Amino acid sequence: MIVKELRLRNFRNIDSCILKFNEGVTVLLGQNAQGKTNLLESLVFLSTTRSHRLLYDQQMIQDEKELCNLECLIQDEKEKKIGAVIYQKGKTLLINSQPVLKSSDFIGKLNVVLFSPSDLEIFDDSPKERRRIMDIEIGKCSMNYMHHLSKYLKLLKERNACLKMNRVDEPYLIVLENQMIESQIEILIERKKFFEYCNKTISKFYSFLSNQESELKMIYESCVTIDSKEQMKRDLLEQYNKNKEKDMLYKMTSIGIHRDDFYFLMDDKKVELFCSQGQKRMVILALKFSLVEYIKSIEQKVPVLLLDDVLSELDSQKRLNLFKLLDNYCQTIITTTEMVDGFDELHNKPLVYLVENGKMQAKEGKQ
Repeated sequence: MIVKELRLRNFRNIDSCILKFNEGVTVLLGQNAQGKTNLLESLVFLSTTRSHRLLYDQQMIQDEKELCNLECLIQDEKEKKIGAVIYQKGKTLLINSQPVLKSSDFIGKLNVVLFSPSDLEIFDDSPKERRRIMDIEIGKCSMNYMHHLSKYLKLLKERNACLKMNRVDEPYLIVLENQMIESQIEILIERKKFFEYCNKTISKFYSFLSNQESELKMIYESCVTIDSKEQMKRDLLEQYNKNKEKDMLYKMTSIGIHRDDFYFLMDDKKVELFCSQGQKRMVILALKFSLVEYIKSIEQKVPVLLLDDVLSELDSQKRLNLFKLLDNYCQTIITTTEMVDGFDELHNKPLVYLVENGKMQAKEGKQ
């Protein structure tokens, strides 16, 4: 998958722009607060239908403007155009200029993997935030996952509403639970597959990037053991029956995939407790490369890698390791405030855009 062109209008601090990309590395060069990250944000939005920085879509529209436009030309099996128009009261998603009714039909048409400095918050964030990250990554590759997750969350809302009634309708609770179990089983199978794929490669990437031989693993904490469908069904039923009185007392559902979590282990020690900030940064970077491999395995397509301010906290050796890894790896877009040593290690000269006050100017080669 290759992003060939990006067009934006009234988006953030960008009045209007047309950017063309090559198949290797593209560098967005400029000082802070000039619009580099906004360009990456637009690609994330076109991949997931949401910003990774803002809660509300309308915050991306320029002040005093009624709407903003995002449009991307991508080369997959064939060339296609995806876009979005964000209004003050909603948004329209487009594939080849035709409106898309369901966001699930749009998500993942452009598949990107983003590294952002804010990703380090994953170690201290709530389980809800970690689940959100996991759901986004799996959802980009599986419509089945998105379908069952959406269905489960609706059923969960209904069950919680039922628990809040003065007189709980227990037969109705059982109906809801049976439907919730069906969706949870599908979700758990996909989550297990996700962690298995990531764990195949994350140690390799960490060791290469950091020059530190360590065993890195992602551990998923599930409400039940992920086993055969029949066993999971029995286990979930047992959990609902065991917790029913507590759920009625507190008027909320205490077990299920909406309570699950995951964490990182390095050499059998929890990363958030024992690792330095520098090590945590390399863990996240290794995770991003593992996500690229996961998407390649599931989709048989190579996603676009977005690296936001990845170079500023890396020493010269780690930067060199990163550039060696990026060389002929996948289409990559990097933001940076300076052209540090290492770009000349790339066999294909990067395409460089100078970004200043929301305007982009193409440069050639290393600046």
